[in-house]
Amino acid sequence: MVEVVAPSSLKEAVDIIRGSDGDAKYLGGGTALVLLVKMRMVNPELLVSLREVVDVPGWKDIAVDNGHVHIGGGVTLTQLAANPRVRELSPSVAHSAGVVGNVRIRNCATVGGSMAEADYASDPPAALVSLDARVQLHNGVRSREVAVADFITDFFTTVLDPDEIVTGVSVPLHDGVVRSSYLKFSSRSAADRPCVGVAASGAFDEGSPTDLRVVVGAVSGRPQWFPDITAPYLGAPLRDSAVAEIADGYAEAVDPVEDIRGSAWYRRQVVRAQVARSLRRISAGVSA
Repeated sequence: MVEVVAPSSLKEAVDIIRGSDGDAKYLGGGTALVLLVKMRMVNPELLVSLREVVDVPGWKDIAVDNGHVHIGGGVTLTQLAANPRVRELSPSVAHSAGVVGNVRIRNCATVGGSMAEADYASDPPAALVSLDARVQLHNGVRSREVAVADFITDFFTTVLDPDEIVTGVSVPLHDGVVRSSYLKFSSRSAADRPCVGVAASGAFDEGSPTDLRVVVGAVSGRPQWFPDITAPYLGAPLRDSAVAEIADGYAEAVDPVEDIRGSAWYRRQVVRAQVARSLRRISAGVSA
């Protein structure tokens, strides 16, 4: 029988983890970890729930401050997807949260938990990388901040220390015209994890991109971003030929996994199509 405790402070939660000799794990919304426990893929003796933590500033809040959208680690994906400020300022992030699983999963899953899980087929990480977002980490004594692009290192692997939790995510806002899009392609069902997810963001000046980030998720252990492919197309309108060349470049550059959702060859074709579609969307002024 796995015991569950719910401390009210981060320090208490960290102390429990440190004293467990590796037999305890943090529990956010539980949508992933509880399933792994039931399948006996992980066997902790103790689960330390973070739902009752009250001493982490902004833990369950979403706020806009100092040129950033700040998202607390205890915010659920449902709350993130529905927040009007996120939908306005970082629409691809809201959309990526709104297409995860089904409503029951989104009602439980938290931003901090989903980031710590580092599921290669999760939707939000690609959108967050495309917007240069950063995660805040804390171990009860020391806090640090890491770019999402550097936070996830491989399949279900992050730079988190064993006693650290994700206390929040910060998405920078930029002056001028910035558009972002997230496209999820599911090969099985709408509620399934993506076969390919493509996030694109661009800063535009008179119709030409001055910054362009295209990030592919669900094809490898971490979100894939190739700035060298997009760099030659900055400063000029994204014409059909440029879109096709970028899409071809991404299809060639990715090294896709093969699983029940698609072969490597199939994923490359989907990447090509979805990258092109994403670029056309943001070039035409369509976000989300």
